[in-house]
Amino acid sequence: MALTLEQKRQVVAEVSEVAANAYSAVAAEYHGIEVAQMTELRNNAREKGVVLKVVKNSLAKRAFEGTKFESMSDKLTGPLILAFSTEDLGSAARVIYDFSKDNNALDPKMVSVGGEVFGPEELERVSKLPTRDEALAILMATMKAPVTKLARTMKEVPGKFVRTVAAVKESKDAA
Repeated sequence: MALTLEQKRQVVAEVSEVAANAYSAVAAEYHGIEVAQMTELRNNAREKGVVLKVVKNSLAKRAFEGTKFESMSDKLTGPLILAFSTEDLGSAARVIYDFSKDNNALDPKMVSVGGEVFGPEELERVSKLPTRDEALAILMATMKAPVTKLARTMKEVPGKFVRTVAAVKESKDAA
């Protein structure tokens, strides 16, 4: 069933709004995926804050105009599913990468981060980027380490003095 002009405008506006608020996007060819598999993919994406869109490439190109994903436009060919990360940088890549490991029918084509387009070989690297909470935990651990080491060192000085005095006392008691 063909879309009317108004429906096409609505699809373009919807995809454009999602793209404007997304951190990254992944395009994957979904030719050959069964309905149950697609439902599973959509459920996984929804749980992780990823927006999946299946739109005609010509409409996606129009939707990407003026967004950081405009550089993807010239590479949109074939039946593609677009995954947008709305919560953290690597969530869309994680969803597509994890699903494509188990399902050969989903073939990642490109990933876009920060206005740059990368090939499917970079999907794994992007999928391994830490989430916001993980990044904050790493930062806090890095900031806490020197302070903890200083506190241990400061505590060790009187502790060593006490052990030395105790050793001298024991040696005098033994003599």
